[in-house]
Amino acid sequence: MKAEIKIALAGNPNAGKTTLFNRLTGARQHVGNYPGVTVEQKEGRFSRGGIDFRVVDLPGTYSLTAYSEEELVAREYLVNEKPDVVIDVVDGSNLERNLYLACQFRELGIPLILALNMIDVARDRGIEIRPDRLSKLFGVPVVPIIARSGHGIDQLLDTVVNGDFSESARQPLNISYGEDIDLALAELIPLIEEAGLLTDTYPPRWIALKFLENDDRIVDRAFREDSRTADRLEKVVTRITGHLRNTVDAYPEAIIADHRYGFIKSILRQGVLAHKYDTDRLYTSDRIDRVVTNRLLGPVIMVGVLFALYQFTFSYSEIPVAWCEAFFSWFGSRVDLLMPDGLLKSMIISGIIDGVGGVLGFVPLIMFMFFGISILEDSGYLARVAFMMDRIFRIFGLHGSSVMPFIVSGGIAGGCAVPGVMAARTLRSPRERLATLLTVPFMNCGAKIPVLTLLIGTFFADHKAWYMFLATVAAWLVALLAARLLRSTVLRGRSTPFVMELPPYRFPTFRGLFIHTWERTWQYIKKAGTVILAISILLWGLMSFPALPEGRIQHYEQQRQQLLARVSATIKDELEQGERAGLSPRARQLAAGLLEIDDAAAEERLRYSLAGRLGTALETVSRWAGFDWRTNIALLGGFAAKEVIVSTLGTAYSIGEVDPEQSKGLSERLAADPHWNRVLALAVLAFIMFYAPCSVTVVCIARESGSWGWALFSMAFNTSLAFFLAVVIYQTGMVLGLA
Repeated sequence: MKAEIKIALAGNPNAGKTTLFNRLTGARQHVGNYPGVTVEQKEGRFSRGGIDFRVVDLPGTYSLTAYSEEELVAREYLVNEKPDVVIDVVDGSNLERNLYLACQFRELGIPLILALNMIDVARDRGIEIRPDRLSKLFGVPVVPIIARSGHGIDQLLDTVVNGDFSESARQPLNISYGEDIDLALAELIPLIEEAGLLTDTYPPRWIALKFLENDDRIVDRAFREDSRTADRLEKVVTRITGHLRNTVDAYPEAIIADHRYGFIKSILRQGVLAHKYDTDRLYTSDRIDRVVTNRLLGPVIMVGVLFALYQFTFSYSEIPVAWCEAFFSWFGSRVDLLMPDGLLKSMIISGIIDGVGGVLGFVPLIMFMFFGISILEDSGYLARVAFMMDRIFRIFGLHGSSVMPFIVSGGIAGGCAVPGVMAARTLRSPRERLATLLTVPFMNCGAKIPVLTLLIGTFFADHKAWYMFLATVAAWLVALLAARLLRSTVLRGRSTPFVMELPPYRFPTFRGLFIHTWERTWQYIKKAGTVILAISILLWGLMSFPALPEGRIQHYEQQRQQLLARVSATIKDELEQGERAGLSPRARQLAAGLLEIDDAAAEERLRYSLAGRLGTALETVSRWAGFDWRTNIALLGGFAAKEVIVSTLGTAYSIGEVDPEQSKGLSERLAADPHWNRVLALAVLAFIMFYAPCSVTVVCIARESGSWGWALFSMAFNTSLAFFLAVVIYQTGMVLGLA
């Protein structure tokens, strides 16, 4: 008996494969990407009866024909990694459709067990399945399970341990595909065997079927390995294709699919299924969908559900977010008391604690958001959202599956583009996936909300709610129009049909919700925290070096001494010991004078730093949008993380660090500054909403697209579009005298 058994979990989407994976492995999981592709790879381990089990959760797929990355990854893993056994998780309430994938596993000669899942749902629908009969006719072990409750899993693992899955015991399944296809196979197989074309990896009959099905991956690989034999095979395929088109008006792949389903039906009709009552009745899920996906009521319900998600996320995360902020504030104050003044102290407090704390402070919000989304996802409702939004998204060259990445990124305001970008991996079309990746950062993520709140509250206080609502609408509109532009130019191509299964509604399990929430939250912490730490330190360095020349420092110190020399020792003592509000008029005048000198020194120190020089240099271009050098510094900080824009604005305007949640001082300073007005505020709002994604999102775009080129394109395209909108708003507003 082997010390370790490697299991691959396969199956159709929504068949319960991930539920079984979570049930088997619990928290002992590793999540990453398959090498070279953006498809998620899940792997877990567990032990039972002295045997170690390694479980790989393959992407959900309906077939092994490589029309998508998921199908290709599943197929290549099975033939290259050669797991000891494949457990095909089959939805017992939709047996005929699910067995199509199992047929292809059998044709490939895969060591297979059918895990007959959701037998409780099948019984509720009046379907009784005889697993012994199915096992005998299909030629593989069949084990009934209920993955959600754990029923049957012990029997499944016993079958894995005790089953015979040796090479001799797993002969490929041969299905008759009708006279024409069978004759073509009889002609193709000897050519493949004679040349040994790909036979070290795949069965010869399966290779012949792939040629008839016009599988691009297999055909291209065959031509690279042996172009002469591949050309001979293609001539046979061309001939049989022409014959079938002329006689039955069908392509070989359609006939092959029909005969596979015919084979499945013949099995099911041999005593495998027993119907206790009419299975065509309207099931509970269908009754719910008559209302939930109704053309009129559906969108209203959808808006209500999404708004409830928004309310849940922000209402219940408010207190833990405040706790996180209070912790990092306390931690920073303790470090301030314990460490001597100097560059190291400044870097730790401003660069590390404030930088990382600003990101980790959002963790409770992210956790609650993912918990709410997991409820919608596991219950089956998110599939309905994508179904309803597909019609609108297709107008702009996107796909129904693009809806959730937009919502997760901040479509209701307050999300995060990082998980939004990661959610786009569910799209099968590379062009539609790229268009989604590049436009989800336009949504109003949680990091932008403090900036929007600051500027709207400062310059449009009488209509705050309306402007916040319009900001959300503008984000959707610009994102969809940008997607249409991209799909018409650099990402031109045909839209893929939106074909998806509407899974039955289910009550989510707490275990599943916990695992899904923790997986995604931990990925956010790892991806965001580490990158932000480095960039926060870099940003601190840009705003701190080079230091102001000693002569200028002495100049301001002399001004302080000259001012202090004009007042008595009593007033100095009062200033050092008394509260600001209780000072005498003379002491308050001295405090204001000292603060003015400190502000002037801080402004010159900042302007002299590398960040200040960059901000000043950019004024030659940014003045068209009304941005001065101080605004430029804050916007440069926003390239790293939008969270730092408010605090950087506070520093740039020489009033020290400003808490984004309590930015009253900065608000008053901006309102009193003669450079700022309502038109400039709108221009800055537009730029911040739409310019380059934050650094973490850029890294994620590079990872998910597989190219840093697209990540850099995202930065350039978004920033150019944002600056164009800002210039139009500012110049038009100033010409019309709206300031």
